[in-house]
Amino acid sequence: MQLKGLDCENVGGHIVHWLKAYAKQAGSQGFVVGISGGVDSALTSALCARTGLRLICVQMPIHQASDQLQRASEHIDKLKGSHPQVEERTFDLSPVFDQFSRTLSSEQSVQRELALANARARLRMTTLYLVAQTHGLLVAGTGNKVEDFGVGFYTKYGDGGVDLSPIADLNKSEVFALAAHLGVPQTILQAAPTDGLWADGRGDEDQLGASYAELEWAMEQVRETSSREGWSPREREVMDIYNRLHQANQHKMQDIPVCLIPRMWKSETPKKIDSPSRRK
Repeated sequence: MQLKGLDCENVGGHIVHWLKAYAKQAGSQGFVVGISGGVDSALTSALCARTGLRLICVQMPIHQASDQLQRASEHIDKLKGSHPQVEERTFDLSPVFDQFSRTLSSEQSVQRELALANARARLRMTTLYLVAQTHGLLVAGTGNKVEDFGVGFYTKYGDGGVDLSPIADLNKSEVFALAAHLGVPQTILQAAPTDGLWADGRGDEDQLGASYAELEWAMEQVRETSSREGWSPREREVMDIYNRLHQANQHKMQDIPVCLIPRMWKSETPKKIDSPSRRK
């Protein structure tokens, strides 16, 4: 795939300014970011750190692979060394997850493994919001454009449950470019992308059936043309994968459906409610 250039200096500065402005408008003192050892969370936390506002980096291992934990710790240590307002929290959620799994052991189906993988992401979201609310901070999301708006590769009310999304207009290739520009450790830049939600260690490409570069290409093709003339068999396969995932995950990417009641069945003016002082 032919990658377009990214003005990393201006893009990075723009996102940092946007983060600071949003936090000020929200009356927040800073951000909370879940650190996984992957490039998306590393970039998001690096941008948040550059605002100068308080940043709590949270590790939430659930039977996590040791190399993921090492990469996350390396990145957090580097941030703390450069930004004195950066803090670190680690909560081992493995016992919580195990108890949760045992409590719902009666719920068995072919979808149970996927349901438990999503449960990991939702436990982490709950943890991030507890930390954020405790300290008056915002939960910064780590999803990129391909994941959030292309194939919907995230957990609803898990890693999709955030207050703001600073990198959601960046494709994966742009995430890597900006992360490298900001000095994210090479161990993270070179690691195979993974959501870390599966006991067998499967990566993102194993789950998606295509690489991010391929999916990014497909997303661009959808915007530019509908013709498949001259495409290779693999390109056709990738486009089919992209279209299938994009359609299947619309429930994540669209607003929650609301059943609207016809106005003819509702009173035009709301009933007056007595104030507490008038109640007897």
